[in-house]
Amino acid sequence: MQKTSRKKGLLRRFWPYLKKYRRVLVFDLFCAALTTICDMVLPLIMRYLTNTAMTNLAALTAGAVLRLGGLYLVLRLIDGAANYYMADMGHVMGVYVETDMRRDAFAHLQRLGYTYYSNTKVGQIMGRITNDLFDVTEFAHHCPEEFFIAAIKIAVSFVILCQSSVALTLILFACVPLMAVVSTGINLKVRAAYRRQRVQIGELNARIEDSLLGERVVKAFANEEVEKEKFERDNAAFQAIKKQTYRFMAAFQTSTRLFDGLMYLVVIVAGGLFLVSGRIGAGDMVAYMLYVTTLIATIRRIVEFAEQFQRGMTGIERFCEIMDADVEILDGPGALPLQVQKGCIRFEDVSFEYPDDHNQVLRHVDLEVHPGEKLALVGPSGGGKTTLCNLIPRFYDVTGGRILIDGQDVRSVTLKSLRGAIGVVQQDVYLFSGSVYENIAYGKPGASRQEVEAAARLAGAHEFIAALKDGYDTYVGERGVKLSGGQKQRIAIARVFLKNPPILILDEATSALDNESEVLVGKSLEQLAVGRTTLTIAHRLTTIQHADRILVLGATGIEEQGTHAELLAKQGTYYRLWNGLVNGEEAAPAMQA
Repeated sequence: MQKTSRKKGLLRRFWPYLKKYRRVLVFDLFCAALTTICDMVLPLIMRYLTNTAMTNLAALTAGAVLRLGGLYLVLRLIDGAANYYMADMGHVMGVYVETDMRRDAFAHLQRLGYTYYSNTKVGQIMGRITNDLFDVTEFAHHCPEEFFIAAIKIAVSFVILCQSSVALTLILFACVPLMAVVSTGINLKVRAAYRRQRVQIGELNARIEDSLLGERVVKAFANEEVEKEKFERDNAAFQAIKKQTYRFMAAFQTSTRLFDGLMYLVVIVAGGLFLVSGRIGAGDMVAYMLYVTTLIATIRRIVEFAEQFQRGMTGIERFCEIMDADVEILDGPGALPLQVQKGCIRFEDVSFEYPDDHNQVLRHVDLEVHPGEKLALVGPSGGGKTTLCNLIPRFYDVTGGRILIDGQDVRSVTLKSLRGAIGVVQQDVYLFSGSVYENIAYGKPGASRQEVEAAARLAGAHEFIAALKDGYDTYVGERGVKLSGGQKQRIAIARVFLKNPPILILDEATSALDNESEVLVGKSLEQLAVGRTTLTIAHRLTTIQHADRILVLGATGIEEQGTHAELLAKQGTYYRLWNGLVNGEEAAPAMQA
């Protein structure tokens, strides 16, 4: 009962996508009805010819035969045209439905927060919006069509067969419920197997993606065999699931063939006995056998379609799982665009814990970042530096207190305006597969060539870009693999220059660079920070000694704050970090963030 209810629920959620193309669907079903009528006429023609030949041969003239042939030819032409429409527009309708569902799924994925992506493999997501939805295409077209055709053929066959022999028809149709029960039982196993198959192909995709994206690490550690072993485990698991799926499919198809044989056996034995006793004529028997053949073909078709039905239902189910994922960060009711006048940021009694593991990182933080101030954040790993900065653009929402920008609660303004006012330069720069120009222009969609070049000049990137093979049109490779770390970082800075936000967050932007690149990028960042409220998460303390104010974050929150000189004079935590003394042990003069 619960499974039936869930299936109906999935179909109800699928219906709005199909309803959008109801005109195409209605005409598709009309064409299906035409093809069905054409198929059902042939047994009637054969019955007429057989009975007339046996009872009144003189009435069976050449003209009558030609008229019947002409009628059947017209019907076949109609059948051909109807089938063409069903194969063409019916499938196109399925493609439209698939496209709409994929569009909605992708749009929903864009709205999901960091928590979802932290707990979900990209390979699984890819499988859900590609392979799974392809099965929905076939489902959208064939499901209503197949059931409609089957309903017509079974109903018409039953009526016509009853005209020949009610008793024989009732005996024949008594086999159908038994066939339905057995097929349904096997189908449930097939559906479960398909679901396991979809999950495992997602795992396999994730494994392949992880290995290929990390191929430099693989080669650096000469761990090709390790990757092969991991792949083989997932591949073998997928193989085992597919073997099980085909085993269920084989049982399913075998059961349908056995029931086909059973129904033919009923017609041969019972029909033969009725023929001997004179309860059915020879012509009626011929027509009866043809209609039974049509009926059996219909039942077999609908039963075998159950395999496609289960794949489609699995695809819809996995699509719904994406759409049911909670969007954690939303525009509040009546949200207004953020108006940044000065760029003042204030934290009022801010606390935060991660929603998935409830690890509390920040406790009752009070902080004000003045307009145009360059604020640096230092402290031990896990102290909450990155988390503090992630709360400003609402990558996460505070669990206590509030954050204000120029007196406006970040939760009361639109996300688009909030994130449009904040530029982020991260340690791990992500460049999209495309050209240098496209990656810089990402900061301001629709930007002109001149604007992009101006931003690159400000970031100190124009010279090296101009020296590339194709200049700004140079392909950067997947994730920017064709560029060095310093080059990627300067492109990222140029992207933020183009965006021109009043608030800037630098998240360990130079920590992964060599000394030469660090100097070049550092100059670009200094240029970028001019006139902007800037928060810098420091990896190397030497990079933030000229900051207007430095905050030392620890387990208890803000432990110290002041300028570089003031903090050294206090001889506290910052002093020990600067001098390489942490807990009385010798350490590097830099503190990992």
